[in-house]
Amino acid sequence: MKIVSHEKYKRVYTYDPASNAGRIENILEALKGYEFVQPEPAAEEDLLLVHTQSLIDSVKRDALVFEVASLATGGAIKAAQIALNEPAFGLIRPPGHHAGRDCNGGFCFFNNMAIAITKLIQDKKINKALIVDIDLHYGNGTYNILGNNENVIFLNMVCQERQEYLAQLSESLGKVMGYDIIGVSAGFDTYEKDWGRSLKTEDYKTIGSMIREAAKSCKGRRFALLEGGYYIPDLGKNVKSFLKGLE
Repeated sequence: MKIVSHEKYKRVYTYDPASNAGRIENILEALKGYEFVQPEPAAEEDLLLVHTQSLIDSVKRDALVFEVASLATGGAIKAAQIALNEPAFGLIRPPGHHAGRDCNGGFCFFNNMAIAITKLIQDKKINKALIVDIDLHYGNGTYNILGNNENVIFLNMVCQERQEYLAQLSESLGKVMGYDIIGVSAGFDTYEKDWGRSLKTEDYKTIGSMIREAAKSCKGRRFALLEGGYYIPDLGKNVKSFLKGLE
C-alpha cells in the first residue's frame, strides 16, 4: 500500500472545513510506517479532461487555491496509476467530489476522482471503472461528469444507521460487475462524532475489506482518495482503520 501525499497539502489554502489546520497532520501521524510517494501537479490538459476552461480559469484567480487544487488532482492521478499494480491511497486535499464539469462548491475545486478515472480510460489502461463514494454527502460533481458515461459505474452510499449502511454497501457491491478498477471517494464525515453521527472506527476497516474483496474481480486494482472528514481528533485513526481493510 502506497500513500500519495505532499507537504503542500498541509497549507491552509482557504477558510472552509476541508482546509482546517491539523486535518492532514493528524492523518500523517496515524500513517507512520507506510511508504509515501510524492505527486506532481496535474497538467491543464488533465483538468480539461472533465472541466471547462472557464471553470479552470475561475480557480486560477486564487493562485494558492489553484496550486494546491491542481496538486491534489495530480495526487489522485498518481494514486490511480499506482493502483494498476498495487493498492494506493491519495492523502490529498482539497477534496473533489462536488466539483462538476463547469461548477464547483462544497469545499471542492477540481473533481480529483473523475479526472483520475477519465485519464486511465483515455490512456487505455482500463476500459471500465467502479467508483464507490462513501462520503456523507452525495458526490453530485462526480455524477454530473460521469453519471451518463457507459464506462463508469457510480455507487454513492447514503448515510444511515450503521448496520443498514454496511449491509447496503455489501449488497450493492455484490450486484455490480465488469469493471477493471475500483476508486473510492473516501469521506470520513459519516463517523459517529462527525457530521454524520453514524459509523464507528472499526466500520471503516469493514468497508475497506469489502472493497478489497470486490477488487478480486478486477485483479485487485483499487485505490481511494480523501474527501470529507472533519472531526480531526479521530480522523487519522479512521483513515488507518479503512486502509487496514483496504490493504
